[in-house]
Amino acid sequence: MRARRWVTGLLAAVTVSAGLVGCSAERGEERCVNTDGIIECAPEERSTVPEVTGELLDGTSYDLADSRGQVVVVNFWGSWCNPCRAEADDLENTYQATRDSGVAFLGINVQDDRDKAVAFEETYKVTYPSVFDPASRLALRFDIAPNSIPATFVLDREGRIAAVVRMAVTQDRLQPAVEKVVAEQAAMAGPR
Repeated sequence: MRARRWVTGLLAAVTVSAGLVGCSAERGEERCVNTDGIIECAPEERSTVPEVTGELLDGTSYDLADSRGQVVVVNFWGSWCNPCRAEADDLENTYQATRDSGVAFLGINVQDDRDKAVAFEETYKVTYPSVFDPASRLALRFDIAPNSIPATFVLDREGRIAAVVRMAVTQDRLQPAVEKVVAEQAAMAGPR
């Protein structure tokens, strides 16, 4: 069992290093721009996210498809992850600053114990929901090796990956990336 987990982790790490979800050269999306660790893809270069459904930490069910039409920030985290602790306030502050603009946030808690994950959310005053994914199935769908979190994805209103950050985020870096995706709909609608 341990060997299989190691091989799975290794394969996921190789997949991650070969290309980013939504911005991989294999998908013809090598034109995505990496600016100081934030990889942003132009609308025509974006790929859709895999299905995201599951049970939230509070026991209710969640389906990302219900958020279609909103910009969604998806953050993979664990209570055992030091960089996740460091970014918790920045994520929450970005959520509070952007939610009135139609932005939703979703945490995906990986390789964790439910009680520890709930305690993390209480300690860091996280108010947006988190899917409980102890087996890291959702992380693997996003090509995230379990040992490579935190990772944050900004999804556009069509459910496509607009930006990826594969390290701890700060509000001063994440919020402009989120606001840029929020502004896309206004730009496409044009003047009234």
